[in-house]
Amino acid sequence: MNMRGYLLRKFIQASITIFIVVFMNFFLFRIMPGDPIRVLIRNPKISADALERVREQFGLNESRLVQFWIYLRDLFSGDLGTSFNYRQPVWDIVMERVPATVLLIGTATVLSIIIGVLLGVIFAWKRGTRVDIVGLSVSLVLYSMPTFWVAIIMVMIFAVYWQIFPLGGMGMPGTFYASAWAELTSQLRYMFLPTITFTLILIGEYVLIMRSSLLEVMREDYMLTARAKGVNNRNLLLKHALPNAMLPVVTLIAINLGFIVGGTIQIETVFSWPGLGRLMYTALTNRDYPVLQGLFLLITIAVIGANFCADILYRYLDPRVKS
Repeated sequence: MNMRGYLLRKFIQASITIFIVVFMNFFLFRIMPGDPIRVLIRNPKISADALERVREQFGLNESRLVQFWIYLRDLFSGDLGTSFNYRQPVWDIVMERVPATVLLIGTATVLSIIIGVLLGVIFAWKRGTRVDIVGLSVSLVLYSMPTFWVAIIMVMIFAVYWQIFPLGGMGMPGTFYASAWAELTSQLRYMFLPTITFTLILIGEYVLIMRSSLLEVMREDYMLTARAKGVNNRNLLLKHALPNAMLPVVTLIAINLGFIVGGTIQIETVFSWPGLGRLMYTALTNRDYPVLQGLFLLITIAVIGANFCADILYRYLDPRVKS
């Protein structure tokens, strides 16, 4: 199959997946227990007519099918609706929180991939030595620890006992900085704990996958043939082993974009980081359907886009995919 046909097939599959998710995205939150209007208006003495007017204002007085049609119509016009809780357009609320989450997730993901892959290669190359045993044990411990537990431990040690870093947030509100360097330094201090915590959570998985994949590749026949031909260790690793060993890691990176969201909610909640994870937690608490729908749609597109890029990257890493 040529590249154009391959991309077209993958694009159609991604579009169908997005539509199915949009359908589930709408009806999933409608079957949740509780009335969002009752959560929004906590006055127990409010009249039934007033409640009905609020429901009409947010379009909740219509049938589910009518609401779904309105949701699709607005979605294709770029309107994600109005938040029940903030009384603002969902698009504006989500875009306001995106930079904080991208900064946190992006930095932690890049660090965990680079360090995890590098350590995985080292441990696989030194298989059976003390370095491999200690590294493998630490990686298993990091991989098995709950995200919120690690975050709480980091807060207790570095923010409460030693008081090296601030407790949470992205900065002190109303603070005036004398220079751009002072502002950057302050931002890095607030960012350090959540970034390191998230990196530690992700790094163990990348180490384990990279080590296992590289060990499997190194047992292949073509590796033994290359070694018998006198290929030095450096070329053997970089040109023969790593390209094939990276395939499971690429898959893991694409899949992890979906699971990272769960960790982001816990990290941002513990560290009071004003990103999408904390916004999702607040929206779940307040049953803010439009915000939840907007967030789930954004996350879905990000995950599907990452898998789409991974499929394309496969064709360059493994020639067998082209056939």
